[in-house]
Amino acid sequence: MTVILMLAMFAIFLTIDYLRKRKEVPHTAEGRDESAALSPHMLPSFVAGFELPDNRRYHPGHTWALQESPTLVRVGIDDFGARLAGKLDGLVLPKRGQWLRQGQKFATIIRDGQRTDLVSPIEGEVTNVNEALLGNTSLANRDPYGEGWFVSVLSPDLQISFRNLLNGSLARKWMADAASRLQVRMPALAGVVAQDGGPAVHDLTAQMPTEKWGEITREFFLT
Repeated sequence: MTVILMLAMFAIFLTIDYLRKRKEVPHTAEGRDESAALSPHMLPSFVAGFELPDNRRYHPGHTWALQESPTLVRVGIDDFGARLAGKLDGLVLPKRGQWLRQGQKFATIIRDGQRTDLVSPIEGEVTNVNEALLGNTSLANRDPYGEGWFVSVLSPDLQISFRNLLNGSLARKWMADAASRLQVRMPALAGVVAQDGGPAVHDLTAQMPTEKWGEITREFFLT
């Protein structure tokens, strides 16, 4: 009789455990689906052929800001801007100690005797300048988010500056719009600005008349 009671209790425990696990399975699957939906790795790394890393914030003038500490930011030109600028003859960067204002001119790119300014995505004091870039301006075109960075900035009010920049879905929509505007502005570029998720060509200006370079870069760089 004791054996029968023990077997019966064991069977009851198994049944309870089975029912409990059945209830947990949908909940766990739902949690996985939600995590997958929120994972930044699910976001595309290219938009309309231009690289757009998710860990940066973007100014509409095609410069970026990457937070490296609570108040230190690295600044550069984005992939769209780098490809539009093309192969540069020269580059002027601010000096250490110079104070930058968000949205104001802070760097100048030079090509075929023409000059175009870029605006700062952040406000603060320049603490470091990429000397390697000054000696080899092609780094900005080849690796705008890496070796082609421009300056480091100490920004005491960093979060205030970040409120005026783009990231996430807003940044991706803005980049797609910029690519569409460029094709409308220069129909000859339709074949070199990718729309299938692949990268655009590195030097978009190869398809652009020299006299148009300054005009179009100033339009997109908001200067």
